[in-house]
Amino acid sequence: MANIKSAKKRAKQTVKKEKVNQTRLSEIKTYAKKILKALDDKDVNTAKSLFKVAETKIARAKGKKTLKANTASRQISRLAKKIFAAK
Repeated sequence: MANIKSAKKRAKQTVKKEKVNQTRLSEIKTYAKKILKALDDKDVNTAKSLFKVAETKIARAKGKKTLKANTASRQISRLAKKIFAAK
């Protein structure tokens, strides 16, 4: 455990940031699952509207360094490919 005041503060900040990052990642996964479920139900319009929201959330996570750039691009690309193949 940290003894120095600044180290204690950094430890608190790290815990707080981990929670925010986990929330972001969980939200992205949830949207991806919703999109895939909509595609299974042959509901392309819903999938497209969910994709717009998911794309924004992925881009935000990339900007906040929660996701690496290539990972974010790959996730967006794979979801888009599935949506446009389902037309």
